Amino acid sequence: MAPVAVPTLEDLSISEKEKKPDVVENEEEEGDEEDDVEGDEATGSGDAKKKKKKKKSKKKKSATVTQSEPPRVGLSKIFKNGVYPVGEEVEYKNDTTSRITSAEMREKERLAQDDPSTRYSNIRKGGEVHRQVRAYAQKNIKPGMSMTEIAEMIENGTRALVEENGFESGIGFPTGLSVNEVAAHYTPNPGDTKILQKGDVMKVDFGVHVNGRIVDSAFTMNFGDPSWDKLLEAVKDATNTGIAEAGIDVRLCDIGERIQEVMESYEVEVNGKTYPVKSIANLNGHSIAPYSIHGGVGERPGKSVPIVKQHGSNIDTQRMEEGEYFAIETFGSTGNGRVEEQGACSHYALAQHAPERYTGHHQSAKTLLASIKRNFGSLPFCRRYLEHVGEKNYLLALNTLVKEGIVMDYPPLVDLKPGAMTAQFEHTILLRPTCKEVVSRGDDY
Repeated sequence: MAPVAVPTLEDLSISEKEKKPDVVENEEEEGDEEDDVEGDEATGSGDAKKKKKKKKSKKKKSATVTQSEPPRVGLSKIFKNGVYPVGEEVEYKNDTTSRITSAEMREKERLAQDDPSTRYSNIRKGGEVHRQVRAYAQKNIKPGMSMTEIAEMIENGTRALVEENGFESGIGFPTGLSVNEVAAHYTPNPGDTKILQKGDVMKVDFGVHVNGRIVDSAFTMNFGDPSWDKLLEAVKDATNTGIAEAGIDVRLCDIGERIQEVMESYEVEVNGKTYPVKSIANLNGHSIAPYSIHGGVGERPGKSVPIVKQHGSNIDTQRMEEGEYFAIETFGSTGNGRVEEQGACSHYALAQHAPERYTGHHQSAKTLLASIKRNFGSLPFCRRYLEHVGEKNYLLALNTLVKEGIVMDYPPLVDLKPGAMTAQFEHTILLRPTCKEVVSRGDDY
C-alpha cells in the first residue's frame, strides 16, 4: 500500500481534447423488407404490376461502450449487468482436500459471493478499475512530468471509473510515487514541484475501494537505465512467489522465508559493480479488512505477511484463513535492506482508537477532525485530498491532531545507504473456499 486524492465534478468531465468512449451500434433485423408482386406479373402475364410492401420489421439496436482515453467512463456503463471480470484463479498449493471440486466448498463460495459484507462483485470491480487505470498510466507516465501531474492522472481515472460516491466507492489511499531510494509513502503535497527524471526508478502504488473492499496493487517503472531491470525482475519474482505460497492454513512466517530466498537469489550489476538484492526487512504485506487497509478491525489487529525469514521470538506462526483478503507486496533494495522515516510527511490516517469528539482547546483541530471523519473515515488520506474536499489553512490543526495521537502520520520510508535503489510489486488476493483469486492480476504483471 501507499496510504487517497478526491477531484471535483468538473475534474471528472471530459475535455474536448480527450477521446470520447467508442459507442458501436449493432443492428440486427428480424426480417428483410421485401416487395410482393401481385396481379398479372405474379401469374406470368405482362399486365400492369401492382406492388404491396410488407410491413417493415423493427430493428434491434445494441450499444457497446468501451473505455475512453484518458479513462473516464464509469465501469457500470461498460459492464451493464454488474458482472465484472474474475481475477486469476489459482488452485491452492498442496491442496489435499480437493477444494476446487468439493460440492461443500462450492456451496460455501456461492454463499460468500452473495454476502453483502464480502460480495465478490465489489472486489472485482475494484480490480478492473485498477487494471484499466494502470494500463493508461503505464503508457503515459514519462520523465519530465511533475509528480502532481502523475498523481492526478491516476486519481482522476480511478475516481471516474469507480464512480466515486462517498463511502460507497472511491480511492482506497493516497497514490504512492516513491522514487529511487524512497520505498514507500511519498505522494506530492500541495505546491510540490518535483519532476520525474530520466534514470529514476519509481514505485506506483494506488488503491481503489467499492463499499470498503480495497484493492491494493503496485508496480515499479524504470526510466532510462536498463541496469536496474534486474532489480525489478527480482521483486516481481518475489511477489509472485508470495502469491504462489499463500493459501488457507499456510503460516505467515513460511511465506516470508520463501520470499526472501527468491528475492536474494538476484544480483544487479551497475557500472561494473555488483549489488546483491535484499528484501527490505521492516516492510511487509498485510491483510485487508473493510475500510481498513492494514486489516485491523476493532480490537483485533490485522495480519502482516513478512518478506524475510523470521527468527526466535519474532516468528509469526499465525496462519492465513479461508475468506481472508491479503495484499502480497514485496520490496527489494540494493542498499541496507531496511528503511527509515525521512522527509516531509504526506500520508495520514485516523488513529484506530480516535475519540468520537475532540475535547482539546483548538477549535480548528475540532473542525478538521470532523471533516476527516466525514470525508475519509478510516481510509488513509493526504494533504492534497484535504484541499480537494475544501479544507484551507489546515496545517496547524493537522499537526495538532498528530501530536495528540488522534491522527497518525506516515512519513516517506527511505533506504539511507548512499546510492540505494528500491523496487516494489504488489497484488491483492482473496482466499476463496475453492481457490485463491489474484484479484488485481492483469496482462502486465
